[in-house]
Amino acid sequence: MNSLERRSVAALAGVFSLRMFGLFMVLPMMALYASGLDGATPLMIGLALGVYGLTQAIFQIPFGMLSDRFGRKHLIVFGLVVFLVGSVVAALAQDALAVVVGRALQGSGAIAAVVLALVADLTRDQQRTKAMALMGMSIGASFLLALMAGPVLDQWVGMSGLFWMTALLAGLSIGVVIWIVPDAPITLREPGARATREFFFEVLKTPHLLRLDFGIFVLHMVLTALFVATPFALVDVLQLDRDAHWRVYVPVLLVSIILMAPLLIIGMRRHLTFLVFRIAIVALLVAFLLLFAGYDRSVWLVTGIGLFFVGFNLLEAMLPSLITRVAPGYAKGTATGVYNTFEFSGVFIGGAIGGVLHGAYGSSGVFLFCALASFAWLVVSFFGSSPQLRESLTLRLSPENSDDRSIERALSLLPGVDQVSFFSRDRIVYLRVNEEEFDRGALRDIEGLVDSAD
Repeated sequence: MNSLERRSVAALAGVFSLRMFGLFMVLPMMALYASGLDGATPLMIGLALGVYGLTQAIFQIPFGMLSDRFGRKHLIVFGLVVFLVGSVVAALAQDALAVVVGRALQGSGAIAAVVLALVADLTRDQQRTKAMALMGMSIGASFLLALMAGPVLDQWVGMSGLFWMTALLAGLSIGVVIWIVPDAPITLREPGARATREFFFEVLKTPHLLRLDFGIFVLHMVLTALFVATPFALVDVLQLDRDAHWRVYVPVLLVSIILMAPLLIIGMRRHLTFLVFRIAIVALLVAFLLLFAGYDRSVWLVTGIGLFFVGFNLLEAMLPSLITRVAPGYAKGTATGVYNTFEFSGVFIGGAIGGVLHGAYGSSGVFLFCALASFAWLVVSFFGSSPQLRESLTLRLSPENSDDRSIERALSLLPGVDQVSFFSRDRIVYLRVNEEEFDRGALRDIEGLVDSAD
């Protein structure tokens, strides 16, 4: 990466990570906090946890479309302002409804798709995969740090203080966007960089992508449902006050990261990717079965939580990579937009159903529901054949008139090229290639290509 790309990715990763940190810092204690407020019911507790997912799902695509018209930075700043207002509303809340409203406003600042689109705007084609990987790593790290730091900070500043900290982080992020993030060049953007109606139905008809979308829906549904039930179980079984829950979350998350890392490394081997993927789903299933059968026993409770986070961390790292490697290059923006919508819908459904089940059947009802959902995902993961994992390469055609058909024919004959997608109007061509067989140097011999190799 050049200096501009490094600055862009670092700044945007910081913005995204600070926002995620603030959003998830309250997750481990939210159910207990909301249960002590006026107007608290099982459903309201679940909504306090998951309603931000509903507003995220609703506003992801509109924010992305508006950013195409009004500019990325303007929409990111607007979204962060909405997020900041929601944090203040939640910090000042005196009843459960006000917390739900605050969380809904937090989710309404749906900037995820816009941030990723701006990363695409500010990086060259051959550096984009690396940039997205760095973004994913920073987001994952902030998520885990938030889950560990939240319970620790809660004992010092309380839940209201955490929401004020979230508002402060949003304010800092606004400053980063305005003064540090570069302006995107005003150019005709490539078809694959954003979600479009043209490719929407193609993505929805692709079984491999739908299975991954279903997976991220289930993963975040059971995560949110888990945090409806687990805080109460820690109080009832381990006799831990709310400000002592960090004694469980911090060591459990650290151990889960240590156990997950070797599996992630193994999963990077293409022929073992889906084996590791299914092992991670099995880990979720076993974790919830342990929690269902022995949630009233301290050893089983802690073991189940730890095993869940081994599977969760592994799947959270693998799924975004799989989406980008399975989706056709010209529809990656659409595929990731649909993926994000499924993800945040799962957050909302998990919070709502988890709250209702916990009110009716207690923690065991929530854990059984999560076990059944994990089993359904495991079954779905075996439907059809495993997709071939390929890399996408974006090539630009000379603006001058050239023989596009001969270029297309020459590209299709190169070793390792599985698919050639031509967009003559935009002067762009997408290649789907097997990196083990493909030689980028061969592109230099094809006339009519520009910026064709690293």
